[in-house]
Amino acid sequence: MSAAPAAPRPASADPTALNLLLVPPTPRTGWRLLPARVGAMCAVELQKLRHDRTELYTRAIQPALWLLIFGETFTRIRAIPTGGIPYLDYLAPGIIAQSAMFIAIFYGIMIIWERDAGILTKLLVTPTPRAALVTGKAFAAGVKALIQAVVVIVIAALLGVALTWNPLKLLGVAVAVVLGSAFFSCLSMTIAGIVLTRDRLMGIGQAITMPLFFGSNALYPVSVMPGWLQTVSRINPLSYQVNALRGLLLGTPSNLAVDFGVLLLAAVISIVAASSLLGRLAR
Repeated sequence: MSAAPAAPRPASADPTALNLLLVPPTPRTGWRLLPARVGAMCAVELQKLRHDRTELYTRAIQPALWLLIFGETFTRIRAIPTGGIPYLDYLAPGIIAQSAMFIAIFYGIMIIWERDAGILTKLLVTPTPRAALVTGKAFAAGVKALIQAVVVIVIAALLGVALTWNPLKLLGVAVAVVLGSAFFSCLSMTIAGIVLTRDRLMGIGQAITMPLFFGSNALYPVSVMPGWLQTVSRINPLSYQVNALRGLLLGTPSNLAVDFGVLLLAAVISIVAASSLLGRLAR
């Protein structure tokens, strides 16, 4: 009488399957760790928009008013020399930069709130590098600013502003907006690491926002400024962001290599500064 056939081995007994179950996947190390953590932090920040989009709607009002009221009025009176282009066209890139700055400059308030809620302390005890935490928040600010920039571009197009639709130039616009937002959000987080309270940060943020805006070429050319204000404009990263946006969107003369170089350098310096002060917030 022949023996009964042996039962097939269960799949779980397969050494390869057991290996997959018992041996964890190799963690990201080295150069792959920082981008992964930055992306994770950026995604966490952007998740907040799924629950409350009110900020996006309310922040779209101010740039719309600048274009509809200020831009249309000064286009009619022709009081500001703009090199032969309509003032509304000249103004639109400046309003894109302004709206991005206004979103980013109060980002430090959010990190102080996270400190008060105990979230920041929990993040700092994870293996995530502090630079990744700060960079993730900075690029989340950049994505929010991009949404705002799209709103401004749509409004400007409806008003008849002659903007480019070249995909490569629009990609350059996106990079300029993200870099500028990264700088201003990290500047805000750096100030938060110094002053430590929301009230002080709000006061300082309000004190520096308008000087940064009016001390740039967002509203008028550098050539019409007094000498001391021209010096301020030349060291103001917002001016380089506006230069890059005008050159890309309107085709005005600009040195894009210098503009993007200054924005990148400013963003890196501000990320380093904010990262070094992040631990002070959690004490």
